[in-house]
Amino acid sequence: MRILVTGGTGFIGKALVESLQIAKHAVIVVSRSPDSAATKLPNTEFVSWDGLSQIFAEGVDAVVHLAGETVQGRWNKKKIAEVRDSRMKCTKMLLDAIESAKEPPNVLVSASGIGFYGEGGEELLPETAESGTDYFAALCVDWEAEAARAGSVGCRVVFARFGIVIGEGGGALDAMLLPTQMGIGGPLGSGQQWWSWVGIQDAVGAITYAVHDESINGPMNVVSPNPIRQHDFQRVLSRVLSRPSFMPAPSFALKMVLGTFAQEVLSSKRVIPAKLKNAGYQFSEVELEDVLRVALQRE
Repeated sequence: MRILVTGGTGFIGKALVESLQIAKHAVIVVSRSPDSAATKLPNTEFVSWDGLSQIFAEGVDAVVHLAGETVQGRWNKKKIAEVRDSRMKCTKMLLDAIESAKEPPNVLVSASGIGFYGEGGEELLPETAESGTDYFAALCVDWEAEAARAGSVGCRVVFARFGIVIGEGGGALDAMLLPTQMGIGGPLGSGQQWWSWVGIQDAVGAITYAVHDESINGPMNVVSPNPIRQHDFQRVLSRVLSRPSFMPAPSFALKMVLGTFAQEVLSSKRVIPAKLKNAGYQFSEVELEDVLRVALQRE
C-alpha cells in the first residue's frame, strides 16, 4: 500500500513509519521541514504540507494523521492555544487536500485522545460513551469533527483515541521518570483515578489494524484492556526503577504547576478497547510492568 503519514517523526509516528516500512509499504511522511526530518527517518520519502495536492494526485491508499503540538511542556495560555491550533489547522489542511483529490484515499486514521470522555469516574468507557465538557474533551470533539469531513468523499474514517502511550525514548513516560528516579514519585491527587495506557507496539498495531480492517469505522479506543489506578501505575513504575513510591502530590499543587493539563492527570478515565477487541485485534502488551521494563530496558 501507499500510505501517507503526518507527524511521522513524533514518538508514535516514527515507530509506525518504521513498522510500515518493514512490512514493505510505500510510506510518504508529511513534514514542515522535510530536509531536517529526513535525518530522523533515513531512507524515507518526505513531502511538505504544500505538496499534499501533488501526492494525492499521484495516488494514496491510506492516510494516518498524527500531527500536532506535543502536550508536554508548561501549560500556559500560549501552550493551550498552540495545542488546539496545531491540531485544527493541520487537520484542515489535510482534509482540504483529501476533498480536492480526484481519487481520495480509501481510509483515514486520524489521531484523537481519550480526553474525549472527560471525567469518567468509575464508569467503563467504550467508544459509545458520551463526550466530556472540559478543554480536552471539546478539543477532541472538534478535532474529530474536522477529520470526519473525509467521509463526504467516500473515505472510511477512524478516530484513534489514544490513551497514555508507553515506550522507549518518548511519550508520557519521559515526564514521569525524573520525580520517580528522585524517589518522590507518589500518588497524584487521590491516586484513585483510572489511567488507561497502551504500549507503543499495540499503538502501532492498532493503527495498522484499522488501516486494513474495513469493519472499523468511527472512534477506536487505543488502550490496553487493563486500565489501572494511578497510584498502582506509580507503584509499578517505582518498582521497575527500584525507587520508593510514597510522597503524594496534592491536587492544588498539580494545578499550580501544570495548569490546564492537571485536568488530564487528575481525571479518571477507565477506557476499554471495545471496538478493537470486537474486531479481533490481539493485544501483545497487556501487563504494565512488562511494558515498562522493556521501555526502560530493565528486563
